[in-house]
Amino acid sequence: MRQPNFNRNQGPRGGQNLSATLDENKKNTLLRLFRIVMKHYKWSIATVLLCIVISSITSLASTLFTKTLIDDYIVPLTQVENPEYASLMQTLFKLGLVLMAGVICSYTYNRLMIYVSQGTQLKLRKQLFERMEQLPISYFDSHSHGELMSTYTNDVDSLRQVISTSMAQVFNSLITIVVTFTSMIVLSIPLTLVSVFMAFVMMMVTTRLGKWSRGFFRTQQESLARVNGFIEEMMTGQKVVKVFCHERQAINEFENINEQLRSSAYNANKIANIVMPINGNLGNLGYVLIAVVGATIALNPSSFLNASLSLGTIVAFLQLNKSFTQPISHVSQQINSVLNASVGAERVFRLLDAEPEVDKGSRVLDDAKGDVDFQHVDFGYVPGKQVLFDININTSPGQKIAFVGGTGAGKTTIINLINRFYDVKEGHILYDGIPINDISKESLRRSMSIVLQETHLFTATVLDNIRYGRLDATDEECREAARLVGADDFIRRLANGYHTVLNADGGNLSQGERQLLAIARAAVANPPVLILDEATSSIDTRTEQLVQRGMDSIMRGRTTFVIAHRLSTVRNADQIIVLDHGRIIESGSHNELLQLKGKYYQLYTGDTSLLS
Repeated sequence: MRQPNFNRNQGPRGGQNLSATLDENKKNTLLRLFRIVMKHYKWSIATVLLCIVISSITSLASTLFTKTLIDDYIVPLTQVENPEYASLMQTLFKLGLVLMAGVICSYTYNRLMIYVSQGTQLKLRKQLFERMEQLPISYFDSHSHGELMSTYTNDVDSLRQVISTSMAQVFNSLITIVVTFTSMIVLSIPLTLVSVFMAFVMMMVTTRLGKWSRGFFRTQQESLARVNGFIEEMMTGQKVVKVFCHERQAINEFENINEQLRSSAYNANKIANIVMPINGNLGNLGYVLIAVVGATIALNPSSFLNASLSLGTIVAFLQLNKSFTQPISHVSQQINSVLNASVGAERVFRLLDAEPEVDKGSRVLDDAKGDVDFQHVDFGYVPGKQVLFDININTSPGQKIAFVGGTGAGKTTIINLINRFYDVKEGHILYDGIPINDISKESLRRSMSIVLQETHLFTATVLDNIRYGRLDATDEECREAARLVGADDFIRRLANGYHTVLNADGGNLSQGERQLLAIARAAVANPPVLILDEATSSIDTRTEQLVQRGMDSIMRGRTTFVIAHRLSTVRNADQIIVLDHGRIIESGSHNELLQLKGKYYQLYTGDTSLLS
């Protein structure tokens, strides 16, 4: 089956302006993800924020209690001969209740974020699948299956990780910074200035390293998609690989793209993973500076804006400094997930934003007869590359029309236009006198059955695979369709007959048996138009004779379009159309074309002397 040749979508490249655009796209992508979460889980997120606030306040209370513990209890108790511990125990008990409330809130918001992340993942995959079902055939011609599978798995999973972990961490960090900063100002402005300076340095380091590694993360996700696509392609074509002894070349090619993935992943994580140690050491440096400045103020209060600090205040501020700088370290620790998610979200939204199949047709075929006519049709899959030239075909309901010609002649393209896999740009195709573009695609396709050269069977029973042609067909109608095309005999020999479950695209069946089931699927639909694209190409001569009798019964009274390389299967066609490089060069019945002694005669007899 000939497929159009599209260029693969390539990732953006460029300089500073492009980099700025990518940064803006990244922000917009993450904001869009956040809006999706808020749309479906606003009350859960509100509860999470409330729990984070309570958890942060309880954590701050324990830190500030250090000052009270030292200045109001430990120091005074060390200065009396008979200390009284009752008030201290009472205060510690109250603090324990506060901390318990913080533990409960922390547990609650973490559980809620798991619920939100899994639910968002479910909804995104549902939206992806719904959008995929709305996309035109041209989209799948230009995107590999492995690339699409990578979007469903790796990219969506990266979003789950960032929602369940990083989003909660960001909320927690922001709230903690605000609450802690307020407390630090109350305790000591000079020490706060030192802490803010160190926090600024940490943020600059995190930002610079994040920008450096972002490009590598984008390359990593693209490389991962290529690896998945290559593996999927090799698994599908493993027999071809074996037949042509292509194992070593396949291994070499895989090693090449796998090395690209390793290299990009190494560079991305190498940079991202040094952010946490650097920030940790900067935080320790800030801790030392605050201790030095605080001790200096405590020992020389008049030298620092007449400020004075108690021992308890210094200890409490050191803990607050940890609480202030730690969120920055936590955010930097999540940089891998955030960058992965931003790239993954871009790919997810790229699929969600793909243009769905446009159907401007609104007419419904109530009683289709199957009269299909082509009038001066020109067509090309991509601009500037025409495939069909001035195609004119006139049919009558019930006729059998056969297309013959060499590879690339345009046979399958004509079939693609009949069922509106692609729409005609020049000329007209009439179905029962109605322009085909005015008929809704669903109504049009329900009036047709098609057997493709590449057979696909679903993971289901034989009976269900046949019933796929018409979902309301009874079991007996499915069995009758199988008998009609000669499939009943081999089906009954299966382990569970019609109830045998087929797996791996019917891998336990021969190619001919799979083709018979596809023909039976078309037969049960009972449409006015039947399309056979090399339907018997994988069936041996003996089986073909059996199938042909069944096919004759199926085609009786229906307009049938047949593509066949075996000219013996189209001799009884009412009209045989010979195509060459997108043009009709001959048309007529079998006998009429033989008398012309032209291209069809050459194809049928193998005699080229008359064409020299």
